Amino acid sequence: MSTTAQNLTYRMSGVDVDAGNRLVERIAPLARATSRPGTVSGLGGFGALFDPAAAGYTDPILVSATDGVGTKLKIAIDAGHHDTVGIDLVAMCVNDLVVQGAEPLFFLDYFAAGALSVDHAADVIAGIAQGCKQAGAALIGGETAEMPGLYKAGDYDLAGFAVGAVERENILPRRDIEGGIKDGIKDSDVILALSSTGLHSNGFSLVRKIVENQGLALTEPAPFANCPLSEALLAPTRIYVRACLTAIRDTGAVKALAHITGGGITENLPRILPDHCAAEVELSALDMPAIMKWLARSGPVTADDMLRTFNCGAGMIVIAASDEADRIASVLREHGETVAPVGTIRRREDGPAVRYTGTLDLS
Repeated sequence: MSTTAQNLTYRMSGVDVDAGNRLVERIAPLARATSRPGTVSGLGGFGALFDPAAAGYTDPILVSATDGVGTKLKIAIDAGHHDTVGIDLVAMCVNDLVVQGAEPLFFLDYFAAGALSVDHAADVIAGIAQGCKQAGAALIGGETAEMPGLYKAGDYDLAGFAVGAVERENILPRRDIEGGIKDGIKDSDVILALSSTGLHSNGFSLVRKIVENQGLALTEPAPFANCPLSEALLAPTRIYVRACLTAIRDTGAVKALAHITGGGITENLPRILPDHCAAEVELSALDMPAIMKWLARSGPVTADDMLRTFNCGAGMIVIAASDEADRIASVLREHGETVAPVGTIRRREDGPAVRYTGTLDLS
């Protein structure tokens, strides 16, 4: 007796190439809607092209950033809400570009799943396109990967990659250069905080643990807001690019920016400070979001751990001379930001780069 072996196909192994093609067809209009000066090619090529000269630069330094969304994705997947994590992905990359004075030029995404759901992926990429519009970046390419056996059913992962440009003479943070313009960070400079929209995209492993310990379902009302818990947790990361670039260009007085992500103010602010300077931050001046107060109480989580894990209401920090701070704050407010002075730069003799005064409002 003889048997005839069945021919195997890629689809039988768990990879649906046709689904990938359908996704490209659905997202192509989204990508085209993000086109900007400098965009040369659309989706579908082996590589994406961009012309910095067409974007108006004469002596550009390219700045690149890559990031993900972390375990915030798990909440999006469990809640079945996939339309905002794409904004988070863009925000985490482009906010890192603008702190160096760079304008985001283009963005690429990586979407990986065990089995491709065209609807879920399209929702995610629609969010990415929305984030690119907010940042003024072109979505010019990406990769969609099906990897059965590596991801559980329904799970997916995201990564983003952004490239920006800044004229060589305008790179931030400003530094005091011997024989050159001396406008770096100094004693008595003012620290301005731009309000966050909440958790942004950091600390979600701790957040998920607290939610689990509290026995809460994502569909339940949030204990701290008038909306479902999932909606409150998934509030997208604020994109500060347009407001910050305007303040940089219109005032010429922004000395430095710091994107407050994982590690909080404690670990991110020192990244822009010269060795001879320390930041003195008044904790009572931070406008703590209700969600963070709830996390601190429910954990419980100490103030020190809150400051090392979350943005504590300050998604972006601006450093400016004391006589320029009000002018910069005014420009930022005109472009939709909530701005508050939260501290001062002091000369650092010894001790930590960030010193806290006052008390964090966790009540």
